[in-house]
Parts: sequence; structure tokens; C-alpha cells
Amino acid sequence: MTQAVAQPVATAPATAFQTGHIGLNVTDLDRSRAFYQQVFGFEVVRTDPEGRFVFLGRDGRPVITLWQQSEGRFNTAAPGLHHLSFEAESLEQVRAVEQVLRTLGAEFAYDGVVPHGEGSDSGGVFFADPDGIRLEIYTSAGVAGEHTHAPNAAGTPTCGFF
Repeated sequence: MTQAVAQPVATAPATAFQTGHIGLNVTDLDRSRAFYQQVFGFEVVRTDPEGRFVFLGRDGRPVITLWQQSEGRFNTAAPGLHHLSFEAESLEQVRAVEQVLRTLGAEFAYDGVVPHGEGSDSGGVFFADPDGIRLEIYTSAGVAGEHTHAPNAAGTPTCGFF
């Protein structure tokens, strides 16, 4: 019997990565730009003179790029992006964003702020942008004092199935 020999695994040449800007396909650039600016407070970093894309971010650094090149709604049944998650500094900030989302008529996955899991102190709001792209704004602490039950089955992250 021949024993299999483990092959060396190739590793990435860099040791630390962080997300650069995130590109999203949208159906209406003006509508999406307004939404992301109102919800996240992003500034316009760069625009396309032909009106096909816009880079939004903070302090001149792009965070989100919106590309007007799609039709329909975000397809949760297709492989690809599951959701985007953004961390806020406090529960108060999450609640303030929740109010902005309500005034914009955003579609929520759950009613208000919910914990990430049963008994978790972290949690947030889970919602969709105008094209149905699933988003989350959360805080790492302070949620357990107000909410004791997570909306999904025990052991299943709230951000996993919505």
C-alpha cells in the first residue's frame, strides 16, 4: 500500500490583507449614490464624467464604488456576494442609522436591532439597498442588554440566513 505524501501548499506572498473599495452593480446610479451617502455618510471621492460610476468613501479614500450596469434585483439564489457588513462604534450609532433607514423606507430583514446569535452582545440592523443588496450595520457590544433572542435557530448567525 502506498502512502500519500502531502504536497506543499502555496501561500500568498503578502502576510496582511484588508478590503479595498467594494464595487457594486446598481440599476440607478443617482438613487444608489443618494442612499449610500444618506445611510453611511460617504462623500464622493471620484465620479465618471459619463455618469457610469462613482467612488464613495471618507477622507478621500474610496470604500464603495457604484457601477450602473445591471438590471433587476440582487439575486440571493446565485453564487457571489452574500452581504456586506459594516461595524459601527456603538449601539447608539446603529440606532441612528436605523432611523435614517426607516425614513428612506428601507427593507429590513428583521424588525430593528437584533443580536448576531442567541445571547450575543453584538448585533445590528440587517437591510437591503435599493437594488436588494443585503447589508448589515452592527456593533460589537451593547445589544444583549436590550435583546435576548436572535431571530434564527440556535447556533446559526443572524447574518447568515435572512
